[in-house]
This record gives sequence, structure tokens and C-alpha cells, in this order.
Amino acid sequence: MKKLFCIIILAGLFSQNNIFSQNITLNKNNIDEVINAMTLEEKVRMVIGCGMSGPDAKFPGTAGRSYEIPRLGIPSVYFADGPHKLAMSVRREFDSNFYYTTEFPSGSTVAATFNPNAAYEVGKAIGTEVKDYGMDVLLAPGVNLMRNVLCGRNHEYYSEDPLIVGKIAAAYINGVQSQGIGTSIKHFAANNQETNRYSNDPQMDQRTLRELYLKGFEIAIKESSPWTIMTAYNKINGKHTSENIDLTTTILRDEWGYNGLVISDWNAGSDAIASMIAGNDMLQPGQERQYNAIYEAVKNGQLEEKILDRNVKRVLELVVKSNTFNNKSYPNETDLKAHAAISRKVGTEGIVLLTNNGVLPFSEKVNQVALYGSTSYDMVPAGQGFGSLAFGRYTVSLVEGLRNANYEVDKNLIRKYQTHLASEEKRLFPNGRPPFSLAPPPRADEFIPTAEELAEQVKSNDVAIFTIGRASSEPVDRHVREFYLTENELALLKAVSDAYHSAGKKVIIVLNICSPVETASWKSLADAIICAFQPGQEVGHCVTDILIGKVNPSGKLPVTFAINYGDAASDKNFPFDYEFKMPSFFMGSGLSIQGENEEPQEVKPVRNIDYTVYEEGIYVGYRYFDTFNKNVSFPFGHGLSYTTFNYNVINSSVNDDICSVEVTVTNTGNVSGKEVVQVYITAPEGGLKKPSKELKAFGKTRELNPGESETLTLTWKTMDMSSFNDKSSSWELAKGKYLWHIATSAADVKSTVEHKINSSKKIKVNDVMKPAQKIATIR
Repeated sequence: MKKLFCIIILAGLFSQNNIFSQNITLNKNNIDEVINAMTLEEKVRMVIGCGMSGPDAKFPGTAGRSYEIPRLGIPSVYFADGPHKLAMSVRREFDSNFYYTTEFPSGSTVAATFNPNAAYEVGKAIGTEVKDYGMDVLLAPGVNLMRNVLCGRNHEYYSEDPLIVGKIAAAYINGVQSQGIGTSIKHFAANNQETNRYSNDPQMDQRTLRELYLKGFEIAIKESSPWTIMTAYNKINGKHTSENIDLTTTILRDEWGYNGLVISDWNAGSDAIASMIAGNDMLQPGQERQYNAIYEAVKNGQLEEKILDRNVKRVLELVVKSNTFNNKSYPNETDLKAHAAISRKVGTEGIVLLTNNGVLPFSEKVNQVALYGSTSYDMVPAGQGFGSLAFGRYTVSLVEGLRNANYEVDKNLIRKYQTHLASEEKRLFPNGRPPFSLAPPPRADEFIPTAEELAEQVKSNDVAIFTIGRASSEPVDRHVREFYLTENELALLKAVSDAYHSAGKKVIIVLNICSPVETASWKSLADAIICAFQPGQEVGHCVTDILIGKVNPSGKLPVTFAINYGDAASDKNFPFDYEFKMPSFFMGSGLSIQGENEEPQEVKPVRNIDYTVYEEGIYVGYRYFDTFNKNVSFPFGHGLSYTTFNYNVINSSVNDDICSVEVTVTNTGNVSGKEVVQVYITAPEGGLKKPSKELKAFGKTRELNPGESETLTLTWKTMDMSSFNDKSSSWELAKGKYLWHIATSAADVKSTVEHKINSSKKIKVNDVMKPAQKIATIR
């Protein structure tokens, strides 16, 4: 009997996954065997991150890593933040080297190129830097919709239109992943405001969610297969995205066919068990309470171990693709010169010429330039946030850009601005700038010359340039005052405009901004306005290349410029006047967080803070302005050129559920340039109510010489013209006559063709993610 008992004990020891008898090492073909050989403790650790930076980080300033199990040949996978630069510290302990990375253009600038090839170039270059510095996954791109002009992360995002969002994001992802580096498309989904971002609950109907806030993700995921997807901080219709099985499994995996890894945003969500069940496979950066909760849930049967195994498998599928697992060597340095050239090229292509009264490009008579506005001397290369905290290698000012192009910049004015900016720095930061802050610094008041000084400046210079700058950052939304020029800025602009125009000289405005500002009230004061957005570290060179005509502007607005805040339907349902205060735990909520030992307090939810009702429904951006005949300052898709183009539709058809239009674009002007063709669709009456027009395709020509032509073939699926019906939970294509508008912007249609869809079509999907109550959307 004693002998039998010993045999049973030994059998038990060897049957527990055969942990100690197996000598197994992970490879891409034995993942299931490796999972079977793991202890429960190891499995739970695999779905929990290992913290940010700290002594175990591969490099300081990076985002974190996954768990390693050396005995099974499982290394850590290393994550780094993005999206417009590889975020890591420039300096390392006991190391005299500098580890710089390139500051590429912000997302809004890349989108303004209307050129997926440009996005691919940026992605490939930043992917190369991630690879060269030995990291595995870039936490980028940001693919949320620009629902409101005051969102603090609009600089990371691409557009108010989901087609632009999806196409540009897919190209960026394909560029990064061409280098063997993973991406993490984020923030899934509806992260459209930063105020109380951890707890905010966007409430919307299913149609709005499907057609706008999921569509960009759907396009990008299907066209690029990102290695990972990052869930958002916020809730949707009452449930945290990281804990929503309808979002991360039913829609993402079952409907869209995604088979990669889903990770949480850093410290997102509140229920680790719910996240595991939902298919949010990894919780980052990892907390001990999450480990304890998952471990105990498996032990007591609350969480099935097969669900944990499923999530571990997805983690290991990422591991075996990583450069770290495959022992790829890396030089720990990168080609900063080559990448600076790409940043400059794409940053310049994303600049939009808004107005031009014959002053641009500079004529040969222009030599001496007067620069006004503090931003001319301290330009904004890109937005701020965890992806852009490290000190950049450099930022090119407009002074440097013009000087490098052999223009004289008024030296007396430079000295006055140097004195002024130093004085403003002392006033705004009497105790020095804080060493770490996500919130954009307060703007300096503008220096306004006296009448005598201004008269002398007019006499000494050939042209005046006034740069207006705006910065933004997570986790802060912009205040409504940021949309308008300050009294100080407007006073300077009027003074400069009056003085130079009285002398028969020209004034140019440069908008170095994160998101649209008010322009309607003052744009007549300028002879030309260019919107540079945030073109990256080469910003001064990019702007100069446009000013002097080295590059012909070809950017188009990916977002509408409204006349006033309040004109857009979403404006009243946004925390536009919220006064932000940095919380102690700024990474998550944006507001205060209840301590572990504090008693729960019942607090009445505050509209636009704790929850935001998307009453505008599908009418966001131009979809609203065009449908309801609202005037705008500059329409979606707008952008001028130094040359002219002619459009000729040579063929259009609907065949096998594919729509196609062929457009020949001819450069009819005197200088070479690129042009963007946009195709908008007007649906027939009788079906679901739709916007008056929606963008369904776009394309960009190569650089065309005067007289040269190129034929673009633009295609889309017929079901891309469908609408989502909440009542039937289906995508529905109405039969009838469709108008295809070939245009240069949402407001400038060059040609229209008609096509008839002879029979309606319906595609049923899962009836999920309903709001708790009916949303009264506008009609």
C-alpha cells in the first residue's frame, strides 16, 4: 500500500504538465506544447506586462515589455511608444553616447498629403529606427476620428473622414511592418476626447459607431494586418473597451477576421477578469493586483483556463515574430540624415496652401524677410504626449529655414524677439520649466512693435511673415479659447497688415497648428495663408520650401475649418470649456482617482466629462456642414497649387460589385505639381437618410510637368456605399441612382457622373454594442 501511494505521488508530479521532465524550447510550430508545459503562474505572467522603463527596461524611456520564461526559450518582447517618433531617452546611464530618433510629421500632416505612399515612407523610416534600436513593437498609429477640433490628440489622428483615416493608417502600418517591426493600432475605439479619458463614456447609436468610429479601424486592419491592437481608456455605451467582448471578439475577430494580439492601453480598464474573457489578451504595463485577480479566478473556476491559454497563445504568436526572439542583431544607431530627408519631404507635401493672392511663391524681388509671431522663432514640430517626451535632436526654426535658402531675415527683429521670449519665459515659469509635463506650456504673449519700430521694419523688408502656433497633448483637450486668436495675436496681425499694405507690401500667415483654428474673421488681412500643421523636426525647411516654390504645395485639408466654434454639430457635446488640472495619476483618467482604501462616493455623472452623448450621429465634419448647408471658412479637401489642373473623366463603371472611375489629370499651368482627385458619392433618396455626399475614393498624381497628364483609376466596392441599419443590424445598399462627384474638395466638384444600382443588397452582422437608451440624433 505504501509503495502504491508513492507511485501515485510520482505520477501526479509527472502529470502536472510534465514541467520538470520536458526540455522544450519555443518555436513557431510548438506553441501549444509550450503552453501545456507552462505553470499557471507562468501563464498568468504572460498576459501581464512587466512595467514601464525601470531597471529591467531594455532602454530607458520606452513603454515596457512582455514577460520572459528562459526555461522555455521565451524572451521578452519590447514595446516603444509612437506615433510620430520612436520614444525613448536620449541618454543612458554610464554611456556617453546620444541616442536620438527622428521627429516625423504629426498624423494630421501626413493625412494632409492625401498620399498613402507618403504615409508608407514615414512608417518604413520609423520602423527602421525601431529595428535599429532593438525594439520589437511600435505603439502606433492613432486611428481615432477627429470628431471635434479641440480634441487633445488630434495631432496624432488623421482626419474627420474614416476613409482617409483607414487608408493612411494602413499604409503607415505596412511601412513599419515591412521592417519586421510590429505595430499597435490604437485606440480601439472612440477615444475622441482626452478629458476624463479613463472613465468617459461615449454614448452613440450603432450606426454612428459602425459607420464612423469603427470604419477607419476596419479599413486599416483589413488592409495591413497590424500585429497588435490597443484598446482605449474610455468606455463605449457603458462598458470599458478592454472589457467588451462584443468589441474585441464579436466585431474585431468574428466579423473582421483579425487574428493578432489585443493589448490594453497603459493602465486601462478596471476588471482584469472581464478583459481576459473579452479577448483583451495582454494588460499593460501590468499590475500585481491584475496578476492576483487572474490567478485566483482560474483557481476558483471563475475564469476558465482554456480562455487564459487562448490569450497566452496569442502572446506567444507575437513573441515568435519578434526580432528579439529571432536573435536579430541591431546597430544601436540609425541613419538620422536619411530619415530627416524623409521627414522634410513628407512634412512639405502635407502643407496646405489655403489662400494666395499672387504673393507665393516668392518673386525674385523678395530678399529681406520680417518674421513676426513667437512661433516663427520657436516652431512646433509635432504634438506632445508619451510618444514625444524625450528631447528631440533639433527643430528647424523659420529663421534657419529662410537663411539656408539664402534669404535675409531682419536681424533687429530677431534680437527683439529673443529679448521678448526670454522675458516671457521668466514670466510664465518663474521657477523654471517643470522637468516633466504632458500639458502644453502656456503661450507667450506676442511682442507688438511700436509704430516707429514697425515703420522701420516695413522700410527694411520686402515681405512680412506672421506665424500662428498652437500645441496640443495627451491627456488634455484644448480649451475653446485655443480655437480663436488672442487679443494680443489679433492686435499684432492687424498692425503688421496695415503697415505693410500701406507700403504696398505683402503679408503671409503660416499656421503651425495641431488642429483647426478660427480664420474667417481675419483671413482678409493676409495675402496668402499656408497651413503647415506640424511637419516634424524640419518644420522651418518645410515651410520655406513652400514659400519659395522649391516644392509646389499639394496638401489638402483632412478636416474642415469652421467659421466659429459651435458651428459643428459635435461642438456642444464636448468639454470645450473644461479647465484641466493635472491629476496625480495622469496616465489614466485625467481626473482624480479614488484610493484603494477610500469608501466609494456616489457622484452624479457630469455631461461631457463622465459621459458624452454623440447627438450629431453620423453628421461629423463635412458630412454635417454640407448636408445642412452650413458655411465654412475652408472646406474639407481644400488646398491650392501654384499651377492649374484640368480633369477629364474618361470612363466610369460598376462591374462585379466594384465601382471604378478613370480620371485624366492634366497640368495646364506653368510649373510642375501634384494633384489630388477626390470622389464623393450622393446616394438615392428613399433609403436610410444619408449625408449629402461622402468621400469614397481618392488618389494623387505623380509630379506632373506643364502640359503633362496622368490617368488615375479610383475604385471602391459597391457595399462601401451602404449604410448601417440599427433596426435590422445590417449593412444596406439601396437601389437607385447614385451620383459620383469628381472633385478637388468637398465644395469644389469638377464633374459628376450617374450610375444606377438595380437591386438592393443587405449584409447581416451581429446585433451588438447598443446604447442603454435611445440616442436622439439630429435629422
